[in-house]
Amino acid sequence: MSTTPEPINRVTVEERLFSLVLALIATEIGLTKADILSTVQGYRQRYVHSGDNASLERQFERDKDDIRELGIPLETVEQPDDPGNNRYLRYRIPKGLYELPTDVSFSGDELMLLKLAATVWREGSLSAESRRALTKLNALGGADGDPVLGYAPTLRVRDASFEPLSKAMDRAHVVSFLYLKPGEAAPRRRQVAPRAVVQHESRWHLFGTDLDAGATRTFLLSRIVGPVVVVPDLVAPESGPDAGQTALAELDALSAANVAEIEVLPGSDAAVRLGKRAADASGGAQPIAALVLHYTDLNILADELSGFGPEVLVLSPPALRDAVLDRLLRVRDAHEPLEVRS
Repeated sequence: MSTTPEPINRVTVEERLFSLVLALIATEIGLTKADILSTVQGYRQRYVHSGDNASLERQFERDKDDIRELGIPLETVEQPDDPGNNRYLRYRIPKGLYELPTDVSFSGDELMLLKLAATVWREGSLSAESRRALTKLNALGGADGDPVLGYAPTLRVRDASFEPLSKAMDRAHVVSFLYLKPGEAAPRRRQVAPRAVVQHESRWHLFGTDLDAGATRTFLLSRIVGPVVVVPDLVAPESGPDAGQTALAELDALSAANVAEIEVLPGSDAAVRLGKRAADASGGAQPIAALVLHYTDLNILADELSGFGPEVLVLSPPALRDAVLDRLLRVRDAHEPLEVRS
């Protein structure tokens, strides 16, 4: 028998969880972990017969948690003649406990609309909750090829690192990449165990454990330079189910702590765009001439404010004022006539 896994095809998280749910519903006596890893779609492609499947077993443990979070009753059954031996534990989903209540049902059209909403939500936010919702909707019925799904808007991710980071997180891989921080002349290589990819203030962030620093860090995907590479022989530490919420909470706290005071030219593009954001951030309307903005990254805000040119005046903090001024001066210098520069 072959000791190497099948070539790995692209199996999405939803497809793997859905296949696992179907397999566990279809069995009466339950399946052992070895049965699942060697036969279920999404596992069997990576399963090594008589080999090391530690990373795959960790994946299965995370998937079990995801299934239970869906509200699906996953049971474990011990061998009567060998209680307490986890090797021979069997897993199953009792059909009766997973059925919808008798007073709840969805028509075919309703299922299509629900799945469409879940698909768009998933593509736009990489939400773990939306992934689980789509898996559960699939289990309720309806074909994946319903024509209505062809009308789902495609929300494309521009950051090239998005997809490899998502894969690494799903497979508990450690990755390395070059990261260029503002003000640094050259990028620095980082080794990170990804824990979550989240969207905050319309930008994608990686939340993970920086192995060199020995602490969690948040990285802006747009500052990752070059390819994301898997680090061999390193396995990412277990990540809790609330990593995404933790990352967003930290970004929200950072935004709340960073305050910028600016003045804008009444009636200008800056007044319209920044004025709405300032009102939303404070919970009430502000005079258009003076605005208070919250931000997570000073350099990103400086890039934005400098784009408005003379329509914006930064009052504080001084570091933001200096950063905007520096950008405006560089634009001026870049457009000087050649005879003036020489």
